[in-house]
Parts: sequence; C-alpha cells; structure tokens
Amino acid sequence: MSQGFLGIDIGGTASRWVLLAEDGAVAARGASGGATGHTFNPVEREKLAAVLAEIASVSGARPAVVTIGATGLGPRAYDDVKVMVADLLGTPRESVLTMDDMELAYRAVFAPGTGHLIAAGTGSVGLHLFADGNTIRVGGRGLLIDDGGSGTWIALRALDLIYRRIDETGGPAEASILAVTLFEAMGGSSWDDTRAFVYGGDRGQIGQLAQKVAAAAEAGDPLALRILADAGVELARLGLALVKRTQKLPIGYVGGVIRLHPAIKQSLLAALPGQDVSFPETDAALHAAQMARTHHVTE
Repeated sequence: MSQGFLGIDIGGTASRWVLLAEDGAVAARGASGGATGHTFNPVEREKLAAVLAEIASVSGARPAVVTIGATGLGPRAYDDVKVMVADLLGTPRESVLTMDDMELAYRAVFAPGTGHLIAAGTGSVGLHLFADGNTIRVGGRGLLIDDGGSGTWIALRALDLIYRRIDETGGPAEASILAVTLFEAMGGSSWDDTRAFVYGGDRGQIGQLAQKVAAAAEAGDPLALRILADAGVELARLGLALVKRTQKLPIGYVGGVIRLHPAIKQSLLAALPGQDVSFPETDAALHAAQMARTHHVTE
C-alpha cells in the first residue's frame, strides 16, 4: 500500500495507530509500545523511532498524510518529529501534522472553545483549547513535580505511604495487601528491589503499578482505597482550575486511570458539584487519521 491517511496516538505506556483508505474506511489499525515526544532525550528518541518503525513495518503503508499526537511533544520538537516520520514512513515532511497527545484528544472530544478536557493516564494534564487556537494547560508537569491523580502519582503515593508505615512500625501495618501486591509486581520486597524498579525504570513502568493499587483496593486494602479516592480529588482539581481560569463548560475526563476503580470516579464527581462532567470514550488515533484525510482533501 502506497497511500492512505495515518493517525498515530503516542502515549507513555502504549501507542495506537489507524490507517484510513482513500474513501475514509479503516484499512488497518494496531498498537505498539509507549514512547514520548521528548526527542531531546536520546533514550526517548530511540523509543519513538522504534514505535514509528514498527508501525511502518506492520502497516506496510507509505501514507500520503500523517497526523501524530505524542505525549510530551512540544513545538521545539515538531520539525524533528516530522523528519523522523518522513524517514521511517516515507511521508513528505510537509504532509506530517504534529501536536501533543492532549490537543489530539481534545479535538476528538470537543470542538475548540466548547469544553475542558482532563487526561489521566501515565501522567495527568488538563487542557482548554480556545476557538482561536490558543490554549490553557493545567498540571502535566511530570512525576518529579506533580501529575496529581495520574498512574505514576498513584503508584508513587502508594510506595511512599507503605514505606512510611515500615519506617514507623517495622511493617506495612494495615496496608499489608497493598504492600504484598506491589512488592510482587516489582520482583521482591527488599529496598534494593524497589529502588531498582523505581529508579532504574521509566515513568511508564512506574505508572503500571497503579493497576496493582487498584487490585489491592478490590481485595479490601483500606490504604489502596484511600489513595484511589485521593486521586479522584486531584483530577477534580484540574477541572476546577480550568473552569476558574476560563468559564463554566462541560468537563470531560479520559484515560486509563479513570477506569481503574469506581472509587476514582466517585470521589471525582463528589468534588465537582454542579459541574457538567462526562467520561467520553475516545479513539484518538482514528480522529488523527481523519484529520490527516481532511488535510489532504482541503489542500
């Protein structure tokens, strides 16, 4: 296949792509590993290149137009990513549309100026996209600063509170279910095991531990349940920040964290009284492909 329109949604833990045929029908779709738009980091650049190479190999396509949205992708890296896409997928640089994954997700849910979107996955960030193209962002500052309510936040908060209990009592106390679940996922219960997992891995690997926190909550661990409820409050804060800085509009929440455990939605909704809150199901990769096709038609 030598034509078609490709949409790529690059996330920290997983990436998805959709290829549209000339008539707009879905010709192929697939998934790949996670990556970021941090091309200034050699390791992250290599990850992104590997994802793009896999998409090129699996799809067998040389798309006429590509739209790529990637987490952490900023304007300074747009040209760099266009070159990577051109080299690996054979699409002319001028036919590669670049944006971060939040703008892509927003456009998949709202028309510009009509809502606020919060995404909670490996990280967490809120966005309002004005009709004129300007934006207001809240959160999204990475796990070293905050990313409140995100998968990495949930995981690191759980580890922090477990180790505080170990410091004070010599064991995990009432959080024994959570501790056992996390230690098994990290390959052992020693500090060396935790240190190697957290400081030797990446944010995607850390964020995946949030699933284990949810599993511990399902098994009745009170600390895990409290952490998940706190995550909902953190995510509500992002929505309220956008309302305060712009105006009251519908607030949409997307991302894997929202589906981790009912406690997250419950606490989130309780912290947003009087707001129009929704949890839309999005297909950002499909929307990206549709944007690519529209760009081709209007050119």
